[in-house]
Amino acid sequence: MPEDVVITPDIKFVRELKKAGGDTLKKCFQCATCSVVCPISPDNKPFPRKEMFMAQWGMKDELAADPDIWLCHNCNDCSKYCPRGARPGDVLGAMRQKVIREKSVPAFMGNIVTDPKKTLVALAIPFVLFLAVLGLTGHLGIPSGDRIVYSKLFPIRYIEIIFMSAIALTGISYLISLSGFWIGISKQNRSYSRGFVSAFVETIIEVLTHKRFKKCGVNADRRTGHLLVFYAFLGLLITTIWVTYYYYVPKIDSPIPLTDPMKWLANLSALALIVGILLLIFNRTKDKGVNTKSSSFDWTFVVMILLLALTGILTEVIRLAGIASLAYPMYFTHLLFVFYTIVYFPYSKLAHMGYRTLAITYSRMTGRDIIL
Repeated sequence: MPEDVVITPDIKFVRELKKAGGDTLKKCFQCATCSVVCPISPDNKPFPRKEMFMAQWGMKDELAADPDIWLCHNCNDCSKYCPRGARPGDVLGAMRQKVIREKSVPAFMGNIVTDPKKTLVALAIPFVLFLAVLGLTGHLGIPSGDRIVYSKLFPIRYIEIIFMSAIALTGISYLISLSGFWIGISKQNRSYSRGFVSAFVETIIEVLTHKRFKKCGVNADRRTGHLLVFYAFLGLLITTIWVTYYYYVPKIDSPIPLTDPMKWLANLSALALIVGILLLIFNRTKDKGVNTKSSSFDWTFVVMILLLALTGILTEVIRLAGIASLAYPMYFTHLLFVFYTIVYFPYSKLAHMGYRTLAITYSRMTGRDIIL
């Protein structure tokens, strides 16, 4: 005889979930239409019907250890065909935001970055930090001279100390969060049909191609925007490493000439980032024949990335125009958005990359993955 299971609803969690964008979750009456129409849901244990049930009952711990909320790619086919207008796609998006917050280490950083109302607080942290460093090192103010050199305002060694220290700390925090997530989902099934390495390699290949997006119906055209943003970030990462190499090995000082291949990659990546983000914004605002809306958490991320790209382009353009009074403040502003994007990675929308990668890998290991 099966054991009795006692469920104690977490009412506070339900309210927070509704506030985060899952305000329609109580409309769900468990018809399972969402699980039937989802193009990327495994047949042997489909979603999001069970996630809607767990959300209604405030089963926070169960949802935090549920890999399926990360298998969801927000196609919104479920929302389109839901007869009750429960918008399961939006509810799962809110769940992902809450899980990122719940698993954040330290917790106060998750509370700040995942709350759109505290975006100014999140930006104030690097703002005050940068001003303090510039003030203590005697670099607070517009540098003199006709030639605009950003390292005169903010020496590269100071930038490296700040960013490398912050990235190391948040990187460790992110690994702790992902480890906790993996331990939680692994407890559900100890019977694996394949090993971690092979499943993980296949998952990485899938991430590089975004193949799963092709199966989406309502939001299939998001794939182009996502690919552009993904490879733009990859290009900017390569550029950062390339600049560091220039600085320490051949000792080439900035600004790097526009004729340099590294500069080509940087500008193409910035352009791809802007185009990709604009495509995602267009996709969010166009009429797709489905009642759905993006959460403020999603919109905050989109706006931050757009501002990152725009301030980066303006930093270069204004420097080339020789307007020092605007160039240095713009560079300082750009660094704020760079800090927000990179250092806050484990607490922002970008955190889904790690969680989703592990969730798909686990799905492959347990034999639940769909055939692509």
